[in-house]
Amino acid sequence: MRNPKPSLPFGDPTKPHLLVLGSGWASMSLLNQIDTRHWNVTVVSPRNYFLFTPLLPSCTVGTLELRSIMCPIRFITGHKKRSVKFVEADVVDIDPQSRHITVKSRQESLELIDKATDASLPYDYLVVGVGAQNATFGIPGVGEHANFLKEIWHAKRIREKVMDCFETASFPGLHPNEVDRLLHFIVVGGGPTGIEYAAELRDFVEEDLVKWFPDVAKRVKITLIEAAPNVLASFDSSLQLYTEKHFQRENIVVRTSTAVREVKEREVIVLEKSKRVVEETHAIPYGILVWATGNGPRPLTSKLAQKLPHELQNQKRGLVVDDHLRVKGTDRIFAIGDCAATPYAATAQVATQQGGYLGRLLSKYGKEVENVVGCGKSVRDACEEVDRNSQEKGFAYTHRGSLAYIGTDRAIADLPGNARLAGFATFLFWRSFYLSSLFTLRNKSLVMFDWTKKILFGRDIARE
Repeated sequence: MRNPKPSLPFGDPTKPHLLVLGSGWASMSLLNQIDTRHWNVTVVSPRNYFLFTPLLPSCTVGTLELRSIMCPIRFITGHKKRSVKFVEADVVDIDPQSRHITVKSRQESLELIDKATDASLPYDYLVVGVGAQNATFGIPGVGEHANFLKEIWHAKRIREKVMDCFETASFPGLHPNEVDRLLHFIVVGGGPTGIEYAAELRDFVEEDLVKWFPDVAKRVKITLIEAAPNVLASFDSSLQLYTEKHFQRENIVVRTSTAVREVKEREVIVLEKSKRVVEETHAIPYGILVWATGNGPRPLTSKLAQKLPHELQNQKRGLVVDDHLRVKGTDRIFAIGDCAATPYAATAQVATQQGGYLGRLLSKYGKEVENVVGCGKSVRDACEEVDRNSQEKGFAYTHRGSLAYIGTDRAIADLPGNARLAGFATFLFWRSFYLSSLFTLRNKSLVMFDWTKKILFGRDIARE
């Protein structure tokens, strides 16, 4: 892995240029599948690594270290048959008419030496895989006071704030009410991310912090808030009930049918529905509030959709695509992953399958373009001819099941064939599945080392 073999040079004028935006699940799956011998591929992303998001909640409490679930993009692109160019930048505009994108550099050194920080990149085919951002649903105060859990810096910030709350709560002479506020951790969102973060936090408190903060750890309270009647809406009802009962045994308060109305600096305003009272408003003080509910389109996605006919792009969730993942109202622009509005859930599993499908599709396109160019036509004319004559099968998603960690070495699995699993054996399956899904041997080794280190030495409680 450290010594990639020599590859064909980038920039062959007889090959079409493919631009891939993003470095998430969908884009990396595409790069793994595509045959770059038939393409000049450029990847543009604001971060130069792939993040294994299912294990991100473990990083918020030190079960795993952040770099263990990060894989540099060049570790993947460096092993392709033809060199793949990577540009670390923000994409600020897409022009489907001229087939150009505008990128803005993220390198501070360029600004310091007064170099141009904007550039235009042409493409023959464009793949938009920029993902999504956290949806705030227009609720006041979420953006200012809530902590999201989607990126590396989110996990790092949460980890620092958890320790800050414990150290502050241990300060002599602090009022008991303030101690209770600091040690009340609220998670908004009953999906897999919210459930797993609450579970990891509970493990951290019971396995480590009670030893080092014996005077205050017993006052910790964890509350999970979910607007729907049940948590884990995508799982079978038996697993939903199992999770709620398990959380109850572990003293994690689950408040379903409760909607957040406002997030303030030190308290959250919720609207609770029950059988006895139709609506009841409560103000709940907190030390940390983690927002893990829903996705919304990124500004780039919305900006591109606004340039296209409204009757074709009428979904707020993202870019509407056809069966071949081509953005409706465009030619040679595809959308994959969370930025695409499809009938499927916004999960890593869907994004991975979409990226794999499109990688195989574009590999065939590349071969066909190469054959047409060999007959004396230009790359541009060859791309148009291949587009007109393409008759490939559309994308079909195959659900392979859902997994979630629920704490105390317990996990749940909702698998095809009506297989519902829960308990310690399922936890081992959960770990082995994610371990095998990591992209490189390096990441697998680091994750196994972190799990072993946690068993032997416990989690690190340093704040920085």
